[in-house]
Amino acid sequence: MKANQERHELFFVDGSLSLYTSPLAKGFDAVSVFVNDDASTHIVEELNKLGVKNIVLRSAGYNHVDYKRAKELGMRVARVPAYSPYAVAEHAVTLMLSLNRNIIRAHNRVMDLNFSLDGLTGFDMKDKTVGIIGTGKIGSVAAGILNGFGCRILAYDLYENEELKSRINVTYTSLETLCTESDIISLHCPLNEATKYLINESSIKWMKNNVMLINTSRGELVKTQDVIEALKNGKIGYFGMDVYEEEEQLFFSDHSEEILQDEVIARLLTFRNVLITGHQAFLTKEALENIAATTINNLNCFEEKKPCPTEL
Repeated sequence: MKANQERHELFFVDGSLSLYTSPLAKGFDAVSVFVNDDASTHIVEELNKLGVKNIVLRSAGYNHVDYKRAKELGMRVARVPAYSPYAVAEHAVTLMLSLNRNIIRAHNRVMDLNFSLDGLTGFDMKDKTVGIIGTGKIGSVAAGILNGFGCRILAYDLYENEELKSRINVTYTSLETLCTESDIISLHCPLNEATKYLINESSIKWMKNNVMLINTSRGELVKTQDVIEALKNGKIGYFGMDVYEEEEQLFFSDHSEEILQDEVIARLLTFRNVLITGHQAFLTKEALENIAATTINNLNCFEEKKPCPTEL
């Protein structure tokens, strides 16, 4: 690994961290975990018993790690807070444009030499109202891109982003107003107790008919069964998702030779107005390089017993 420069001895394990795989960490000073690894209380305690002193996340989100229990046990935990906001924001806009202009359907038709335009009508992005839920690094980049299309930008966040307000014309409002007025809603907030199932039957009722909903943040921001009902009755006209609340058993693996057991995903796949990607929004060359560099720097800080700017 280029970022490591042979400083740390790295061992790569095929499989996610779980109670069953945690014994593989015996004898190591640190473990590095990704978004679908389980570092909940019992597993953190097991890692501590095995002698693991540090946990380094290769992600910005940390809802899958009991970092408070780790700190109680004298372990140090650090994350990668800003690997590439452009990667995720650009993927969110990609989902919007692909759904709007029926790119997947059009491509499949052309592959069958069907050049008919029936059913492929989209809409101009200019002058559409886009609601951005969460205006941190990723949300603010998404807002900037959409502002470039000539969209009207509404935002909902507990804290207003003054830098964003100085750069583009964005209006902060309540969640209800954002849902009521937006033609497109894009989620860019962290997952916590306050945001879990933020999109549910109640908030969907506030939305315009035929609204477009995009989620590239965390799966559990959306109550997927409620979205399915809204897709069936036409309340939600387009749904783009790169994350899923039950993705741990599905994403990042090849299941093409298996019978699909997840009935929720199976139902979503029946809708022509749904576009699913497998948690790949972060997947750019620049983001991967930044993740590696920050992860190695976190290990360096831990090894040298120095303060770490990305420590939880």
